[in-house]
Amino acid sequence: MIRLKTLFRTVLIAIGAIYILDALFMSAVANLNTGNLLALLLGAVLLIYGIFFNWINRHTGRGFLRILRYLAYAGLCFIVGLTAFLSIYGQMDNATYQEDAVIVLGAGLSGDQVSLPLAYRLDKAAEYAALNPDAVIVVSGGQGFQETIPEAEAMEAYLLRSGVPAERIIKEDQSHSTYENFQFSKTLLDQHFDGAYTTAVITNNFHIFRASQLARDAGFHATHLHAPIQWYTLPVNYLRECAAVMKYWIFRT
Repeated sequence: MIRLKTLFRTVLIAIGAIYILDALFMSAVANLNTGNLLALLLGAVLLIYGIFFNWINRHTGRGFLRILRYLAYAGLCFIVGLTAFLSIYGQMDNATYQEDAVIVLGAGLSGDQVSLPLAYRLDKAAEYAALNPDAVIVVSGGQGFQETIPEAEAMEAYLLRSGVPAERIIKEDQSHSTYENFQFSKTLLDQHFDGAYTTAVITNNFHIFRASQLARDAGFHATHLHAPIQWYTLPVNYLRECAAVMKYWIFRT
């Protein structure tokens, strides 16, 4: 039992330190966002709990505080389980490469340059465009915090440099959320096509599940195709996505 508690305490300290370091690193190299703040907060809580493990357990051994501690355990287990689900779901591509249109969801820019996660999405879109030359490509994303141009504008420029013809690109540059990505993209695609059309969605693996749900809510019967992310962004991105999925379950946006 003592060894088990020591192991649990060590794991808490290690995970807490990883979240804090990852959040600080991501804040330094990318735009400040909710994921970094959540990771920093969770990391601090886990690190403090691990360091003062015995003292906290002694003072939360009875009554309401004990219930609160077990609820915190349950919450942590839920985050781990949801992260595992999102990771597995995000690898299960079902695009047929016969869709009429592809929606590439925007991500952060550094000034006017695409971030590496967004570059991965666009590389996947360029690959798709080469395999399905009849599909149009919707680049979707407005101008966010610490960005000097709309994401769609930078995405279009990236695809043009990758050899995708300009006439195949539709630019949606007003959205500021995944929900709006699909709402505004559907308006443009409805105008582009005379009748029914099929759609594929491209985003990073952690984002596939929620993107698929929001695409369905917007009226798309969409397939999906995942792009990878850098290994060192996993803690921040998956924690932020867990919060976003829970928000979606509550508010459906």
